[in-house]
Order: sequence, then C-alpha cells, then structure tokens
Amino acid sequence: MADAEREFDLVLYGATGFVGRLTALYLAAGQHGARIALAGRSQERLLAVRETLGPEAQSWQLITADASSPSTLADMAARTRVVVTTVGPYLRYGEPLVAACAAAGTDYADLTGETLFIRRCIDTHHKQARDTGARIVNACGFDSIPSDLTVFALYRQAERDSTGELEDTNFVVRTFAGGVSGGTVASMTELAREASLDPESRRLLNDPYTLSPDRSAEPALGAQPDARWRRGREIAPELDGYWVGAFPMAMPNTRIVRRTNALLDYPYGRRFEYAEQMSVGRSVLAPVAAAVATGGNVAMMELGSRFLNRVPRNLLERVLPKPGTGPGEQTRERGHYSVETYTTTTGGARYRATMSQQGDPGYKATAVLLAESGLALALDRDKLSDLRGVLTPAAAMGDALMERLPRAGVTLEVSRL
Repeated sequence: MADAEREFDLVLYGATGFVGRLTALYLAAGQHGARIALAGRSQERLLAVRETLGPEAQSWQLITADASSPSTLADMAARTRVVVTTVGPYLRYGEPLVAACAAAGTDYADLTGETLFIRRCIDTHHKQARDTGARIVNACGFDSIPSDLTVFALYRQAERDSTGELEDTNFVVRTFAGGVSGGTVASMTELAREASLDPESRRLLNDPYTLSPDRSAEPALGAQPDARWRRGREIAPELDGYWVGAFPMAMPNTRIVRRTNALLDYPYGRRFEYAEQMSVGRSVLAPVAAAVATGGNVAMMELGSRFLNRVPRNLLERVLPKPGTGPGEQTRERGHYSVETYTTTTGGARYRATMSQQGDPGYKATAVLLAESGLALALDRDKLSDLRGVLTPAAAMGDALMERLPRAGVTLEVSRL
C-alpha cells in the first residue's frame, strides 16, 4: 500500500506502558502535524491514557492489538506508515510485530538492547523487509542512538574536512543521572537467560560482529572487548587524569555501531575500531571504582549467560523491577546524560562528538529519542537513506536525526581537536 493510502503516519504500540505513556505525552505536546494512533491490548486502558494527553490528542484513534493475536498486528501495520513499539522484552514479545511490519512494508522502530533479538530479526525478516520496502529500525532509545549517532556525526565531519576514515574510536559516558528501567532489566535478564540455555547464543554475544550483514567481510581486528578498565589519557589527552571502566550497555551498542558501518558499505573504514566506557572521575579512588565497575560487569554477564536458566523465572520477576514501571516525575526530570565520542582519522585528525540530553536516560530521554525516530521515519522520508530491511538508527535516518534531535532539546556537537 502506498504511503498516501495509509490511515496513520505513526502508531504507538504499547502506549499504556510506562515508557509508552511518556512517548505519547511527548508526541501530544509537539507541533508535528502527524496523524497518530495509540495501540495496545486494552481499549479501556488506552482510553485512560488518551484522556491524560491534552486536547490535541483526543482525536487520536485507539487500536486494540496483541502479540498473541498476529492478525491484529497485521491489521495495525497495514494502516500506518510507521509503528513505534515499547513492548518488551522483545525476545519474548517482539517478533510477531516485526513480522507484521516486514510483510506490510511498514517502517518500525523499537527500544531493544537485546542483541539476540536483533540477530533473529536479521535472520528471519531482513530479506522480506527489504523486498517490501520496510525499514525495521532497532535500538532507538538511549540504547543505542547516542552511540550510533555520535559516530555517524564524526564520520560526516571527517568527510566534510577530507581527513580520511575513522580508526580508533571511543565512546565515553561522562555524566549519567537516572535509574535503570524495569524494561531494560527485563530485556537484559531475558537475553542472559537465552544465552544460558544455548551455547551458540553465548558465542554470538561474544562476537564483536554479531550483527554484521556478512561476518566473513569484517576485518580481523582482534577481540575488541566490551569491558575495559584504563586511564582516560589512553583514549584522548583531554581525559588525562580520569579513569574509565566498563559501561553496562557497551555490548549491544558496539554491535549496532559496527552494523551501521557495514550497512553503509564501510564509510567509517575497514580499520575502524570502536569501544565504549564510562568515566568514574579523577579522584584517588577512581582507579578502584573503574576496576570494580569493570569486574562487576564481566562477572554479571559471565554468570548470567551461563547459569541464569537455573533460576526460576517467577522468582526473578518477584525481585527485579517490573517492565512498565518507573520513577516519579521529579526523578525523571532531574535525570540527564552527557557522552563524548573521540576518534582519530587515517589522516591524523582528531575529533570529539558530544551529545547530551536532560531527562532520565532510561525514561524521559529515551521517550524523546524514540518519538523523534518515529517522526523521522514518518515525516522526513526525503532525508532517509535508501536502505531497506533490518537497519540501525544511523543507517536508516542518520542525517534526519542529526537535523531533528537538536530541535528536540538534544545537544549534538562535533569539534576538531
């Protein structure tokens, strides 16, 4: 069906969940002119959400759809240009919607940081989505837009300056204030459980090119570990005195960035190396804090990916934060993040991309990033790449997001050092 024949520009699926409601609030407050509908399992709960969104949203239609009923997802996908979904864990609930969008030629955006889910989407739905013209775009929240977009911005600046391809590139979380969302905890738990049940899944998680479209075409650059403990000056002189440790979301983010490079036919270069870290400051105790963060991250991933299947699922669900829950408004408003991505090009130039945003990264900031991704797919179609299939944020809409996000209060700057 042609775009002009679609009833909606954007359908928000999972609008009654915690991040879904925040995304709906953000969309309702904007002057974007998009035709929007809210979707979920319960018409009554959807109506209750819509009543909180203000006068502009009262005309939005409500769609009842459920992952357990694929026909309802197919009907929903056929009616819209774009489906934005917050319904996870995606390994448990996500694939039927991807299948519906791939079949209907409908663009799709989600919040997943579940590497194995993305790999499954690639293996099962990439070809059909490419044939129907659908863009299936994973990881459109704090995981992994700051990672993906800062590297893309560095590439664009080096391209303008004719300073060569990117080589050693490092993402550093400089400040972070906020909680870990129940959805993120559930997603990571589901990912670890899957890996603990299947040795092949563990192997995939440890491969730095898990999400590559052609694994045999990737360069042999060594292990590229996700958990690193080192001095900041090993990354850039500007970080002299600082210590950095493992960033818990490095594993999904780094695979997304490497997939972007491959999907775009390696514009970052064949010697592009990428890692993510988290700054712990420059105090006397900073080396210890960095070591503890790194060691704890490694232990959690190793133990979880091997033994989590031995822990009853219902026990975990009782003790861990639940999907669809989150902090109060004051906590969400006070949250923030800032990241810096450093690179050196083959021509010897050094650059730094800085991205920052107000709002709890796992909730308010993520809702903004997801909503703007959906709007970019729906309304900025002349600025999107020509690629179709299972894509990454930068590969699908890098230029559109670089233009759109600053208008949404996201700071994104590149400087030559």
